[in-house]
Amino acid sequence: MSRYVTKANLAGAFFENAAMLGDKPLLFLKSKGKWTGKNWDEVADSVKRLAGALVAAGIKPRDRVLISAENRPEWAIADLAVMSIGAIVVPAYTTNTEDDHVYIMEHSGALIAITSGGLLASRVALAASRVQHMRMLITMDPDTELPDVGGRTVHRWQDLLAKTEPLADIDSRIAAQNSDDTCCFVYTSGTGGRPKGVMLTHRSIQACINASIEILSEGGVEENQRFLSLLPLSHSYEHTAGMHLPIQTKSEVWYCESAEQIGANLQEVSPSLMTAVPRLYDVLHERIMRSIRTKGGFSETLFMETIRLGRKRLEGRTLLPHEFFLDLLLEKLIRQKIQARLGGKLKYFISGGAALNPEIGSFFMALGVKLLQGYGQTEASPVISANRPGKIKIETVGPPVAGVEVRFADDGEILVRGDLLMKGYWRDDHSTAATIRDGWLYTGDIGTCDDDGYITITGRKKEIIVNSGGENIVPSRVEALLTIEPEIEQALVDGDRRPWLAAVIVPSAEARAAAASDEALKLLIAETVERANSRLSQIERVRRFIVADEGFTTENSQLTATLKVRRHVIRAQYQDRLAALYTRGKQD
Repeated sequence: MSRYVTKANLAGAFFENAAMLGDKPLLFLKSKGKWTGKNWDEVADSVKRLAGALVAAGIKPRDRVLISAENRPEWAIADLAVMSIGAIVVPAYTTNTEDDHVYIMEHSGALIAITSGGLLASRVALAASRVQHMRMLITMDPDTELPDVGGRTVHRWQDLLAKTEPLADIDSRIAAQNSDDTCCFVYTSGTGGRPKGVMLTHRSIQACINASIEILSEGGVEENQRFLSLLPLSHSYEHTAGMHLPIQTKSEVWYCESAEQIGANLQEVSPSLMTAVPRLYDVLHERIMRSIRTKGGFSETLFMETIRLGRKRLEGRTLLPHEFFLDLLLEKLIRQKIQARLGGKLKYFISGGAALNPEIGSFFMALGVKLLQGYGQTEASPVISANRPGKIKIETVGPPVAGVEVRFADDGEILVRGDLLMKGYWRDDHSTAATIRDGWLYTGDIGTCDDDGYITITGRKKEIIVNSGGENIVPSRVEALLTIEPEIEQALVDGDRRPWLAAVIVPSAEARAAAASDEALKLLIAETVERANSRLSQIERVRRFIVADEGFTTENSQLTATLKVRRHVIRAQYQDRLAALYTRGKQD
């Protein structure tokens, strides 16, 4: 696999490969039940035409252009076009409300918004009509009907590109740029309040691409891979690892229809690589286990034995003679079938964006599915560390990637230094100064490091629960052990400055189906919580809980677009009922 030095412009790296690859396929989308692709020449032509349209609209270097659309070829084309003329991409989540879009448009100073269609386009249009400096909207879907946009110009993607000539001086515009120029404002997911605009540069993103290429090379993964893209391209993880990394490794990108269609798309596409957040693996684990429990009997016994023996090997323990031969048999009977359900050609799942439950990780590893867990932050473009193909410690996030220095503060906070760091937060010098000090990024995450340099994340400083006895508790560990139980879909643990822990529990569909009444459901969840408590220390045990009114979703703002729990939102909704658990003698 070829190695890249820092590019002055990420779009320049794209055009370098496009000149060589021409009619080879690059971007795929499923529409009306059929996968269709665009080759490198077609994408390059569209990038040049859109770049020409943006220049004609008055977009200059360092101007901002907002993109809010589902993952699709036009998203990548828009990103490359904006970067090629020295302007700055402002990705925005499709789950944003109208007010969210207004905030990002106003804060970033975006002049043009590029969106897809339907309700999303309507929200973006309504937001644009409220922002004085917004000049123009471009809609990707040809039949999009928009509300009143307050006199802003509206262009249909296809019509605009058809009537615009490819930008003739695009090469000189790319050459005029510097690798330290800001190319992207990625707004944080807002787990703790208003999102901040993280200024990423060509150099910072390229540093992560170079490190990722080196890691994949260690695993024998060369160019011409097939990526299945699910995580929103508005997230720095997918923007770097799910778009620019495939482009620089001459690989194909297939855009997943939705999280609900992931199982079908895996089998249709047969990807060799896929990046995703831990929630995906939770969902796949639950689907597999639900299928196995439904079969029951001998099939379930064989499956659980496959997991047991696989985990025993992962722990470095020697299989007994009869276990060795049984494991060989189970390789064909179980593991190969599971791998076929994942497309049959998957070399690695790459997990990032949040902490992976070690039990979920070892589950897939025991089934022969290689899973590389990594760690990063938007402020680090985002890759900081990752497991290596030749030595996977699934309970860790691996050692720092190439070009990254990591050290630990006295309180265990992880500090990071290297070319991957952001330039700062847009229009927020105070937060920038608090986050980057003496060249080190203060991540806010707490961790440890073993003798091999592998990092384990033990918690987040702002999320650590300090009980009334002054003892520190990591809520994510407790929540992971709760949600591994089939009866619990989601959980949030609370108890700061309290004598013991309480929780908000979202029961699984399976648990709701098994319970004849609300009271029966509470009893079932209580039994499940006690089972989870048996694996926790005394201070980590959940004493009482409430059953959530609904699941944690992006629609109710209790999950971010990348499926992280918004703790402050959930606590605010249930604060009275949680407080009551500490004053009442009975279970709520």
